Amino acid sequence: MFRKNLKKDPELFQNVAEGLRRLYRTKLFPLEDTYRFHDFHSPALEDADFDNKPMVLLVGQYSTGKTTFIRHLMEQDFPGMRIGPEPTTDCFIAVMHGEQEGVIPGNALVVDPKKPFRKLNAFGNAFLNRFMCAQLPNPVLESISIIDTPGILSGEKQRISRGYDFAAVLEWFAERVDRIILLFDAHKLDISDEFSEVIRALKNHEDKMRVVLNKADQISTQQLMRVYGALMWSLGKIINTPEVVRVYIGSFWAQPLLVPDNRKLFEAEEMDLFLDIQSLPRNASLRKLNDLIKRARLAKVQAYIISSLKKEMPSVFGKESKKKELIANLGEIYIKIEKEHQISPGDFPNLAKMQELLNGQDFTKFAVLKPKLLEAVEDMLANDIARLMAMVRQEEASVPNQSVKGGAFEGTMSGPFGHGYGEGASEGIDELEWVVGRDKPTYDEIFYTLSPINGKVSGAAAKKEMLKSKLPNTVLGKIWKLADVDKDGLLDDDEFALANHLIKVKLEGHELPPSLPEHLVPPSKRGTVQLE
Repeated sequence: MFRKNLKKDPELFQNVAEGLRRLYRTKLFPLEDTYRFHDFHSPALEDADFDNKPMVLLVGQYSTGKTTFIRHLMEQDFPGMRIGPEPTTDCFIAVMHGEQEGVIPGNALVVDPKKPFRKLNAFGNAFLNRFMCAQLPNPVLESISIIDTPGILSGEKQRISRGYDFAAVLEWFAERVDRIILLFDAHKLDISDEFSEVIRALKNHEDKMRVVLNKADQISTQQLMRVYGALMWSLGKIINTPEVVRVYIGSFWAQPLLVPDNRKLFEAEEMDLFLDIQSLPRNASLRKLNDLIKRARLAKVQAYIISSLKKEMPSVFGKESKKKELIANLGEIYIKIEKEHQISPGDFPNLAKMQELLNGQDFTKFAVLKPKLLEAVEDMLANDIARLMAMVRQEEASVPNQSVKGGAFEGTMSGPFGHGYGEGASEGIDELEWVVGRDKPTYDEIFYTLSPINGKVSGAAAKKEMLKSKLPNTVLGKIWKLADVDKDGLLDDDEFALANHLIKVKLEGHELPPSLPEHLVPPSKRGTVQLE
């Protein structure tokens, strides 16, 4: 049924979500189903997985501020919310948009076809009793959904008493969310065994991972440096990759800072994190596309592994002993497949986990290699995905302002409390006096030592003075372009003062503006020069 369509002309898709859904159903799902992908790796995808809003998963030990972080983003309490120093959140709570405020319990949630949680049914009642959806009308939730998780505890006792596989549930969410935020408490940095296990379970999703070092206002700058160093060292050991995960430092709640020394740092970090979260709706289609490609690569490897094991099985006697032998030698089978089909070692599933799962399988029921199913997936990766990539760009261009709005995201947008307001090139933006005028007497002294002719200095004379700043020529060239307001290739005393002011801005660590802001235009030039 599926294979008849393979040699047809390229299909036309109305949008990216519909394209992904159809490709999955017609080309990838048959391969997954044949080679038991869903028993080994991940349940089949539902329609809701392609249509749902971007999701943010919050993970952390208890009392790291996960629930408070959500409240800070939305600036509103949500149903089922509990905050305290002890382990308060004992449920997975999906915080989603709804016209009416209320709670949907887990068992009802997993039968709702409009929600992307139906496959969580596999984790059983012990989990479903600890899963709920909090719905409320909130502008932030119009663009994203947020998943709050139980605080991770330390010690074997707590892990056993959960009654469900906590790491496996988190891995299920990690596959489907757009951003994973790991929260740490700067005041009591400690990574328990269970947290280490959880981070390792999220290992294949480092591209989605961000780290927040929360409550950083409770310690001094010197202590913060030590805590940050310790965190990076610990994460390096657990994640075990040369790349460093992005860490955001701050205090993510609406209370006064206890130690305000690092206020500017916290503001800049919060702004960066907010921009990262705000970009999720814009990049949602690209993330779903990327996840489908990852899934397809793993499904191909699964097909080769299962068919290789089937091929090695005897037809009559010694099936059980051969099964044990094949499981023990799975590493060698991996190497053989890798060489035969030119597959990267990074595409193979975890060896120990695969061996464990194979123990419970009947190898005689495995399918042999069916080239047409693999050809369909190869065709999807080679041709269909490329067309969808072009559609992603078109969709992004047609809706340029897709971003998260409302809640805490509004507070840093504009006005005097916007990030960087009144600093750097924005200094003096709401003052009547020209801000450069404050230091102009100092700049004038230098200006007159350069022997101006008709009240102006040449480019060569100005260059010699500007080079003393030791800034690169590319930066000084931009400063010259901004300061030469009348574009005559010379600088008068006002323009020379402006050039020095912009040098000072850059030396203080601020960025130069792309064009000269109105408040920096010398009073003598206002109204006579057309700004770019």
